[in-house]
Amino acid sequence: MRTSEAPVTLPEIDFTDPATLTDPPGVHGRARERSTVARLLIPGMPMHAVLRHEQARALLTDPRFELSGIQYQRPGIDPELEPYMRSLQEMDGAEHSRLRRLVAPSFGARSAERARPRVRRIVDGLLDQAAGPDPVDLVTALARPLPMAVICELVGIPEADRPRWHSYGEVFATGQGGRLGEIIPGFVADAKAALAHRRAEPGDDLLSELVRARAEDGDRLTDVEIVALVWQVVLAGQTPTHLVANGIAQLLAHPDQLAALRADPGLMPGAVEELMRWCGPQLVSFPRYAREDAEIDGVPIAVGEPVLVSIVAANRDPRAFDDPETLDITRRPGRAGHLGFAHGPHFCLGAGLARTQAEVAIGALLERSPGLALAVPATEVAYVPDPATWRLAALPVRL
Repeated sequence: MRTSEAPVTLPEIDFTDPATLTDPPGVHGRARERSTVARLLIPGMPMHAVLRHEQARALLTDPRFELSGIQYQRPGIDPELEPYMRSLQEMDGAEHSRLRRLVAPSFGARSAERARPRVRRIVDGLLDQAAGPDPVDLVTALARPLPMAVICELVGIPEADRPRWHSYGEVFATGQGGRLGEIIPGFVADAKAALAHRRAEPGDDLLSELVRARAEDGDRLTDVEIVALVWQVVLAGQTPTHLVANGIAQLLAHPDQLAALRADPGLMPGAVEELMRWCGPQLVSFPRYAREDAEIDGVPIAVGEPVLVSIVAANRDPRAFDDPETLDITRRPGRAGHLGFAHGPHFCLGAGLARTQAEVAIGALLERSPGLALAVPATEVAYVPDPATWRLAALPVRL
């Protein structure tokens, strides 16, 4: 821990600065090399950010810092619907542990692997629709519809209802959080109807598994908790959307890596991990709030003050990764591990399914399209200006 009586001068990262929006790895990375902690200049909500991997990883498991419902206020939503929106990301302690224990088997690596054939069928169907001589936008043709199609399949949503569910996912994949009040009543009604159907007629799907979930002490999930978990799955759908799109774009921008992956498809699992480190969509974590006066590497954090992890900075920290500014799909995981899916108690519940979707989607695309190439100059492949999420507006390619 650094100790000094002199005032600590911290670098600042301005969330409204165009440079922060267009080059998050560069802006966050330069701040990281000046200090472990930076000040985030966010209109109406300034806070600290931890930039270096070791301290960032520690923060995500530090009991002195807790998640809070403050950042989850949802104006314009009927108070009666609020309980259905409460995700695991809003919970800490015993409440969080209880739900994770009940649902972990339904979201683990084995469940994700069992889903692989279903995911491949969905990917092939989307690529069949996109096939042809004309350029196609892989964001709208593949990356964006894929997660919700997988969710509908795994949750057991009837075909007739799936267009509405795709519209729910569209709100998050395109950053339209202001429309929550519009979609939540319909989502809750649809999820409750699907749950009632699966209680009456259990099947081979996630809802049926959650209905059957039971702890050794007989504890079970309530209907409200199950609907809230499905809501969390919908929210998390943006991760594979943007991971697939970002990953394909970066492989096209690094032809040596693309050629290596084509030559050895067995590299795909490691390639997806490296792409999550290099161009994962979540730039920062959810804020944590200090339960008490605390200090991070000599920087005082007052009780109640918010602090978050700069994932994009930590994932390129040279203290944790060799040659971190190089995309290397053969990189060994090492002791550090990227923080793209977070770390600790709030490690992403759907990480296994997100990995499976990215592996299958990228693998199928490379297999089916040996001539895959950008349909526009590389300079025209643009990211949406969003300080929290790294996501492409479009990815025009020729298949």
